[in-house]
Amino acid sequence: MNTLTNADLHCHSVVSDGTLTPEALAQRAQANGVELWSLTDHDELGGQDRAMAAARAVGMRYLTGVEISVTFLGITVHIVGLGMDHNNPALLTGLRATRGGREQRARDMSDDLARVGIKGVYEGALKYVGNPELISRSHFARYMVEIGVSKDTNDVFRKYITEGKPGFVPHRWAKLADAVGWITQSGGVAVIAHPGRYKLTPNEEFALFTEFKSHGGQGVEVMTGAHNQADYVKYAGYCQKFGLAASRGSDFHSPEESHTDLGKLPDLPGSVTPVWELLQSRIH
Repeated sequence: MNTLTNADLHCHSVVSDGTLTPEALAQRAQANGVELWSLTDHDELGGQDRAMAAARAVGMRYLTGVEISVTFLGITVHIVGLGMDHNNPALLTGLRATRGGREQRARDMSDDLARVGIKGVYEGALKYVGNPELISRSHFARYMVEIGVSKDTNDVFRKYITEGKPGFVPHRWAKLADAVGWITQSGGVAVIAHPGRYKLTPNEEFALFTEFKSHGGQGVEVMTGAHNQADYVKYAGYCQKFGLAASRGSDFHSPEESHTDLGKLPDLPGSVTPVWELLQSRIH
């Protein structure tokens, strides 16, 4: 495979906070020309066997995937794992512990929203949730659009459920060392997801990449739905600076909500090593 391969190694299904099934995502990816695909649900591997079978059915190559929530310097950072053994006991145990606090956090968010007159959001959001252990802000946002609080989910995030706004409740996720360890010890490659989203200072970002590399992290998303042209250039440079491979993934959640469709990102630049070159033996 080369840098022109249409790989999409970051998206979400109904198993976490997407709106399509793994099977529908596979069909959409294949229709959009994706050759190598990964489903990376949040803190959950329950969709992997379905995604792998669906990819095989439409003639796509597949890498197992997950997106793990991490607390770093007091903010939430996401680490994508690719090509790991999705039945690894330590990985499964770690993800179960990471999911554990989501339900209580969601109830606290709902209580906070009720204080500003938006009642019953936890119960309403459940209709969008496949697994209550994985209830998230995206599910809250969809329900709040349904009841007319905001015109779309982006507006919900601007006005509510983000830091400093009603409905925001912080959560302590996994440690960076733990997330990278679970991925690498189960045979996978750890990747920093959409680093341009985190709004870190230069020193904080240097600390993130340095610590990530020290724990065995090997990749960074260069091409992703949250990045612009300047980010593409910046993080391709970080690949060189930190000796990391480059990943490419839309972070697709929903046809109605996502700005970037599966398989529709620009190609990786020729100056970087594609992360899938590290994972040839793990491709299904």
